[in-house]
Amino acid sequence: MDYKKVLMEAVNAVLPPACPMCGKPAPFAGGSRVDICPDCMRKVSYVSEPVCLKCGKPVENDEVEYCSDCSRKEHVYDQACAVYEYSKCIKDSIYRFKYHNKREYAGIYAKQIADKCGSMIHAWAPDALIPVPIHSSRLKERGFNQAELIAGELEQLIGIPMDCEALVRVVKTVPMKELDNAHRVKNLQNAFQAGEKVVRYSKVLIVDDIYTTGATFDACAAVLKHAGVQEVYGVSLCIGDGF
Repeated sequence: MDYKKVLMEAVNAVLPPACPMCGKPAPFAGGSRVDICPDCMRKVSYVSEPVCLKCGKPVENDEVEYCSDCSRKEHVYDQACAVYEYSKCIKDSIYRFKYHNKREYAGIYAKQIADKCGSMIHAWAPDALIPVPIHSSRLKERGFNQAELIAGELEQLIGIPMDCEALVRVVKTVPMKELDNAHRVKNLQNAFQAGEKVVRYSKVLIVDDIYTTGATFDACAAVLKHAGVQEVYGVSLCIGDGF
């Protein structure tokens, strides 16, 4: 008998896990509890083809290779993909995850990434998953790094090791949501530092919760490539339009 499984089922019966989108207890469907409730599934928008060949953002039609953001700017990272289009539903979910200590959402987010982006990730064949780091002071305030929690769960699902020491945030930056495009880039200048052992990697995958303009992925990629990494890819839970 799998006692751990029985224990988890008992805990879920008494304290059912919540849907990460609405926060309500996740319902049963087809005899098993679902991660995201049916009502929320109808509200979220998954990224679907056609998408930008660089960042993975949805584009108007198959004849368009790059989104308006990537058409205007040359990125440092090699390619990226995401699960959801940015919406109020996703915004609220990530807010509860980061600022209301809903760490249990990380497992569901990772499942969604593995399901929707797993094929592309395996095609890239990265040597390691590198979560976008947060500054030590912010880590002390929040108690966890949201990208690291997602990457840790993703590691278990796709079998690619996570390295939390490959990249360090050495500057406490202003939250990106408060800045425009130009200031986002300036905000991240010299913000990251590569770890000593990162040179052993040829290809890596950066993991983050939100992609808007690609400034964070570019800043991370620049440092990693300067340290010797040849290819840097990125995956995020959701992706929104730059401005």
